[in-house]
Amino acid sequence: MTLRTRVARIGRMLAFTTALAAAIGWATPPRPAHALDTGAAVGIGLGALAVGTALGAATAPPPSPYYYNGYSYPPGYYYGPAQPVYPNYPTGSCWSPAYNRYMPC
Repeated sequence: MTLRTRVARIGRMLAFTTALAAAIGWATPPRPAHALDTGAAVGIGLGALAVGTALGAATAPPPSPYYYNGYSYPPGYYYGPAQPVYPNYPTGSCWSPAYNRYMPC
């Protein structure tokens, strides 16, 4: 089997499985929602907060005493290449008070 036929077969299987699951989901009658009291809703919300905090804290790097922002690497600054320095050549004309005009230097 080539890669193209294998990918095509997997795609057809996924499409068929999705269609089958959608047909079963639409065919079954919906059940009425079971209402929760306020205490259960608060418990679910606090539990979700605790799990979210634990997952977020697990992925964060530990605070580093060497950098002010808490990341493990300092921010990378890029100043670009050094600008060229041109020598001070004569401008080509200088003011002559004797002639009251610009003269070649």
